[in-house]
Amino acid sequence: MSFSAIYILDMKGKPLMSRDYKGDIPTSCIDKFMNIVLEKEDEGSVSPILKVEDITYMYIKHSNLYLVAVGKNNANASLIFAFLHKLVRVFQEYFKELEEESIRDNFVVVYELLDEIVDFGYPQFTDSKILQEYITQEGQKLDIAPRPPPAVTNAVSWRLEGVKYRKNEVFLDVIESVNLLVNASGTVLRSEIVGAIKMRVFLSGMPELRLGLNDKVLFENTGRARNKAVELEDVKFHQCVRLSRFDNDRTISFVPPDGEFELMSRTL
Repeated sequence: MSFSAIYILDMKGKPLMSRDYKGDIPTSCIDKFMNIVLEKEDEGSVSPILKVEDITYMYIKHSNLYLVAVGKNNANASLIFAFLHKLVRVFQEYFKELEEESIRDNFVVVYELLDEIVDFGYPQFTDSKILQEYITQEGQKLDIAPRPPPAVTNAVSWRLEGVKYRKNEVFLDVIESVNLLVNASGTVLRSEIVGAIKMRVFLSGMPELRLGLNDKVLFENTGRARNKAVELEDVKFHQCVRLSRFDNDRTISFVPPDGEFELMSRTL
């Protein structure tokens, strides 16, 4: 899913800053981007993926900015778009609001983040809590190079070591919504339940939590065999979940991040 360079543009298509990771595309390629977008808008065929000759532009628009990933190889577009949206959230963690002014005011921090998050066009690390441990908005001059926090190189990269609380607490919220598509005669054309499990964790050390899905009540009401399971579609887990354990016995086993996070989301 690697890309060659990333650009941050204003609404007129003027580059505010860029980072070239491979050097295999000319820097002038971004000059064509805005003209292509305007042409597509006039034609009524706007697409987040644009291809001109052997160069592919993949972009998202946020506030008054364009974030554009440029590449030549056949990259995984869905993963690159997921990375661009994650990059927006990282910037928001640092600057609260991501807009042209916040980029101009924080050139140094943005360049440091782009260097740490991506290596040779491959996204490496996007956890803002860990990034904030060694990339700060205040410049620091040290006699020796600062070492990255242990969480960056640990197997459990989403949680710092040595977390301590006087009182251990875990809060879990199950949020569900029902989406219906009904025609004029009242017939339901489509229905789905979209749910998410959100947690707030305040535990000491490196705790391992287990969460089980109890299908017993549903089986008794519907008369289904107990050796079957509820079918879940489009399940998305946080990176802390051990997927092999869930596949075997439907137990969600994980070492949680510290604080608030979304454990999983799914469609039923």
